[in-house]
Amino acid sequence: MSRSLKITVTVLIILLIAGTISYPKLKPFLASKLKKEQGMPGPGGRQMQQKLLVSGYIIKPTRMSELINTVGTLRPDEEVDLSFETSGKIVKINFTEGTRVKKGDLLAKINDKPLQAQLEKLLAQQKLAEAKEFRQRSLLGRDAISQESYDQIQTELQTTQADINLVKARILETELRAPFDGVIGLRYLSEGAYVNTSTKIARLVKSVPIKIEFAVSERYAAEVKAGFPITFRIDGTETIYNASVYAVDSKTDIVTRTVLLRAIYPNKNEELKTGRSASITLRLSQIDNTISIPTEALIPEMEGERVFIYKAGKASSVKVTTGLRTESAIQIKEGLNFGDTLLTTGILQLRQSLPVQLDTVITNN
Repeated sequence: MSRSLKITVTVLIILLIAGTISYPKLKPFLASKLKKEQGMPGPGGRQMQQKLLVSGYIIKPTRMSELINTVGTLRPDEEVDLSFETSGKIVKINFTEGTRVKKGDLLAKINDKPLQAQLEKLLAQQKLAEAKEFRQRSLLGRDAISQESYDQIQTELQTTQADINLVKARILETELRAPFDGVIGLRYLSEGAYVNTSTKIARLVKSVPIKIEFAVSERYAAEVKAGFPITFRIDGTETIYNASVYAVDSKTDIVTRTVLLRAIYPNKNEELKTGRSASITLRLSQIDNTISIPTEALIPEMEGERVFIYKAGKASSVKVTTGLRTESAIQIKEGLNFGDTLLTTGILQLRQSLPVQLDTVITNN
């Protein structure tokens, strides 16, 4: 080994031994310097912590409403598939598809010629029977015939009248008339088609007023009764309509555990069409002068729920008791007071007594 190499090895060994001996004495100094560089308090003093920027608002009395949001369907006030009461060939269709008709309007007609001929025959028989009854009554008044003979001719007259009424009723069955005012839809048949009692001719719909059918949970059944007001909106529009419940189903659906309800809307201008979907809102209760906070400010825990408020420049954790809940707010029954500053941002970073700085303070929530 050369002399220069020996000298280098000897120097390295001496430095290693010196470092091993001096490290325990230098360790506290190095640790203190590192903490100071990181903003942490060292043994010789405390460095001020960096404050977390947060937002909040001052709690004031508010009004809360318990709302139920559900989806329903617009139903017609009346709806029927029109059909004849008898069989036969259609000889006349008197309506235009998609038009309005009045109650009692003649919409279609079945061939009734055989019945009309039968009616003429019976009317002739009726005249003959009436004349015979008149003569028999005169003879009875002079005791020229027996009461039994007169009763027989009177029975014949009554039988003929009954047959006439029956034929007239059958003729009425060959006429298809509108059972109520409404708009008639597309017809399914043309003139000349043979129909029976199960053949559908067209559909008649009455949408003034219009019904809204929807369901709510069974736990609200006792609160939502006939006369209960609702609001609804049709998909694709921002217009809010007001209606009122007029009927509640008498039983609960055992599968969905819901109760079916129907509300009614005047729909005087027929702006709403049946079959459309409606977003429905029911306002169950209203609470005045209460404390409500945004749902994102509430922290759920195993022991309960809590929030953070601003207190003397620090975050202070407060356990709360909640009440009414809506889509965006929660009522606080216990734990907060009017005038407290609720922290609403940085929730996941907050902890008890953490120094915070209010970036934004809202005075009205």
